[in-house]
Amino acid sequence: MKSPNKRARSPSPADHPAIWPASDHHLQAARAFLKQSATANQPVLLLPDKDADGLCASLIIYRTLLLLGLSPSLISVHFVAKGSNVHALAERRRMEAYEPKWVIVVDQGSREGGPLVNGKDVKTLVVDHHWSDAFPSGALALSAARYPPVATSSTLAYILCRPLHEDVRLQTDYLCAIGTMGDLGSAFKWEDPWPVEDMKACFKKYTKKCLSDAVRLVNAPRRTATYDVSSAWEALLRTDTPRAITDTPTSSTPACIRRLYAAQAEVKAETDKWSHAPPKFSGDGRVALIRITSGAQIHPLIATRWAQTLKSSKLEIVMCANDGYVPSSPSTTTNFSCRVARCAASRSTMSVPVDIISTLKEYASRVPGLREAMGEDFARGHKEASGGIVRTEEFERLWGVMLESEGEGDGGGGRGSPKKKQKRDVSAQKNTLEGWVVRDPT
Repeated sequence: MKSPNKRARSPSPADHPAIWPASDHHLQAARAFLKQSATANQPVLLLPDKDADGLCASLIIYRTLLLLGLSPSLISVHFVAKGSNVHALAERRRMEAYEPKWVIVVDQGSREGGPLVNGKDVKTLVVDHHWSDAFPSGALALSAARYPPVATSSTLAYILCRPLHEDVRLQTDYLCAIGTMGDLGSAFKWEDPWPVEDMKACFKKYTKKCLSDAVRLVNAPRRTATYDVSSAWEALLRTDTPRAITDTPTSSTPACIRRLYAAQAEVKAETDKWSHAPPKFSGDGRVALIRITSGAQIHPLIATRWAQTLKSSKLEIVMCANDGYVPSSPSTTTNFSCRVARCAASRSTMSVPVDIISTLKEYASRVPGLREAMGEDFARGHKEASGGIVRTEEFERLWGVMLESEGEGDGGGGRGSPKKKQKRDVSAQKNTLEGWVVRDPT
């Protein structure tokens, strides 16, 4: 089905030659949108994603709007409820209650559908880097997803806003760094076409350690069971340097910043609690599943941790499924996160990079109707880091397909180990992360 609005579709590289981090046409259109929204003197609704990248990208845009003359009293910021998304009907109703004339959606992922906020005079801008080939009807889409190396939303926002005012770089360079390191890690190497010179100056001012510490603190509240994303936003909003966040808190430190440290401790304790949950393997050996039940959003952390250490000749994807993240939802749901196993990424025999989104959809397609039953929150995100929110009964069907899958070749040994061997491997290992690490001989 085609998008009802041509402008709402992600640009094709064939039609719009890539000028990193997005097509020049869409960058110019998005800049015009921001300038118009700042001078219109009308209510603006900002919809940041909950992680460091989404929050920092949104604050870059927020500060740019202020520099362009928009009064802060006209900017509202809305965070979606725990376990929800901007496309959910309940969230759309909450957004409409702000009565905005301009809506800016940042780092939220996207899909085809009607306008996020109804109203013939409401204009919407989507700034994103998650893979999608369709966007809400009538939205102006600025997407980095088709232009490798795919920029983070914070870098995309920084490059979008930098030409609009001379003070954008001075006020937001560290936000670009924090957001990007939040998605790509503190070891990320800033090279062309990334804003190398700006980041060199930024690291001279703040050091990589300071920025890395800020990433961990800003990411902590959204991972707690209480999901107080607003604490992270307020901490960023009320400070103009990462040191104000990372300096050891005192009695005079604002409550929103002290909350970051408490949240960090909560997340660490919960992650440590579930880090010993043993993985199970799919029949073809390509997927390892860790199952947890936690009110905290630690399933991405657990998946990442195991993906870095778990080794197998067939393993491609590590998946952590959390059956307790939204315990009060009307129907029992499972939130899950997937990461590419490091051993697969470095495997010389991998002729094609692992594509988690395609792999998940392919497994689901093996059972008639299962892919459709999964809904629109299945296999979202990036090819290298995906996941979803599905009914638990549908997740069980998906995992059943994976368990029954067999590798290529005799005895299922082509792409995965036989189930009997898998059982022996599981029973022989300790139920700790360390027990699963295959250590190189020294």
